[in-house]
Amino acid sequence: MKQIRIGSRESRLAVIQSEMVMDAIRAYDPEMEPQLITMKTTGDKILDKTLDKIGGKGLFVKELDAALLDRRVDITVHSSKDLPMEIDKRLPLVAFSRRADPRDVLVLPEGKKEIDFSKPIGCSSFRRQLQLRKLFPEAKLAPIRGNVLTRLQKLDRGEFSALVLASAGLTRLGLENRISRYFSVEEILPAAGQAILAVQAREDVDVSCLAGFNDRQAQSCLLAERAFVRSLGGGCSSPVAAYAVLSGDTLTLKGMYVTADERLYFETISGSADQCEAMGETLAREMRRKYQ
Repeated sequence: MKQIRIGSRESRLAVIQSEMVMDAIRAYDPEMEPQLITMKTTGDKILDKTLDKIGGKGLFVKELDAALLDRRVDITVHSSKDLPMEIDKRLPLVAFSRRADPRDVLVLPEGKKEIDFSKPIGCSSFRRQLQLRKLFPEAKLAPIRGNVLTRLQKLDRGEFSALVLASAGLTRLGLENRISRYFSVEEILPAAGQAILAVQAREDVDVSCLAGFNDRQAQSCLLAERAFVRSLGGGCSSPVAAYAVLSGDTLTLKGMYVTADERLYFETISGSADQCEAMGETLAREMRRKYQ
């Protein structure tokens, strides 16, 4: 049997996502034996501060990158929206999952049907907070850290009136029953890469076993979204958002730009999918020129 070592965060969701990649590898090459190696990242350890105060979501990948460079693992699996916009050239992104439902969702405490506005909505993403203010102007918003299951425990203990989370994570955990409401992408524009998994590897690793996992449509959308955010100088904790869809060979990208006084602007661009990154850069440049 040929072995390939897969690095993952140790949360239940991260392990489930890594197992999706492992299943695809086995299906494509039955001679391959994936081995899962989990680790706790800095972002998992520091839970008493918001991500923007401790260095952004890149803290979720630092230890995994080190494991790749030290040859302790061969590939790593990430939620794409957790990846920093600048990637180490020695560790390219090599495969992307088919996109799951990209929408954000509202989660209420068990047994509740409506938001109790006397308690805050738990939401750490500045991107979500800015858009939620328009939907629920009467709501108080408060940061919440921890993995999905930890957040749900805090919600059900009565610390929050509701949570806003990604549909994809809840679905992968088998917790669709906790979803009270889906927000359309017009109500809350998703984070760049939301609901797409990305596999990273060292340059010298043979990743042909990922051929059955990689989804080219998701790849084009993700590259457009990341190019938009990167061109605005934003990281994965910045209050920018981008969402692309493919229809045939035509890609349409919608971007959110936030001014210094926190006004939100949305614009779209369409073009050929093989120009996905150039489209992201063009939309960012045009929005900065108009609204800065």
